[in-house]
Amino acid sequence: MTKPKLIDPRNQYYTEEFPKQDQETPALQKKMQPVPDCGEETYEGSQQLENRRVLITGGDSGIGRAVAIAFAREGADIALQFFPGEEEDAKQVASYIEQAGRKVVLLPYDLRKETAPNEIIQKVVTELGGLDTLVLNAGQQISCPAIEELSLEQVKDTFTINIIAMFALVKAAAPHLPAGGAIINTTSVQAFNPSEHLLDYAATKAAIANFTIGLAKQLAPKGIRVNGVAPGPIWTPLQLDKGQPQDSIPEFGQKSLLERAGQPAELAPVYVFLASNKASYVTAQIYGVTGGEAINL
Repeated sequence: MTKPKLIDPRNQYYTEEFPKQDQETPALQKKMQPVPDCGEETYEGSQQLENRRVLITGGDSGIGRAVAIAFAREGADIALQFFPGEEEDAKQVASYIEQAGRKVVLLPYDLRKETAPNEIIQKVVTELGGLDTLVLNAGQQISCPAIEELSLEQVKDTFTINIIAMFALVKAAAPHLPAGGAIINTTSVQAFNPSEHLLDYAATKAAIANFTIGLAKQLAPKGIRVNGVAPGPIWTPLQLDKGQPQDSIPEFGQKSLLERAGQPAELAPVYVFLASNKASYVTAQIYGVTGGEAINL
């Protein structure tokens, strides 16, 4: 009898302590130790998203990078928004998309700029010939131990990047989205169990979860599905760009039920499913990929 191909999830990816490290803004994936696994060598597509036209924000590294690689290998053309200064990572992702035989449009935009969302959507529609899928993933996460030290400038920037830009992008994209289209928002386990040092970030992620469900109700009559993904501790550049207290990096993710941090490659299949026609009866849902931590609305 042929044995099943089972993999112990506790040992599937990196399980050791992470080396102490940090980076100046913007943090780059290639400088991380170890480099996150975004499925570059492992993700195999099966044309689940054939000829889709997709915008992915924050697509140069981490979760966005894994999603971009997976979507391209599933047959989608990709418009990739990234923060200016992260071109090196973005060009690497572009090469993987092109190797999959798909079109890629690189969009270096700072989402704090009020004009950015409208310009991004206009360029996507023009360059890809339309738009049917949004993966709104870009985010700012900056650790701060006490509210007395938390500047209102940081709070405003975090809300602008994480949720206000999301509103603006959907507002600009909505007239272009056809029935059968999909929107997938990246929220976080922080929306449901906020860490004391991530007050502004966690608040925006709670807002995203709420926005996702409300938007799903609004767009359902148009045949557009809206869902969210709530990652837990995932090894991405976000954590090294002041996203965690530096002393906590070595043990990052090791208190999860699976005793390790997650890798971006482990989230990509969830985004693929939510974008695909296989999820035709899935909307207004938040999918947790947390290593075991519960999420509740």
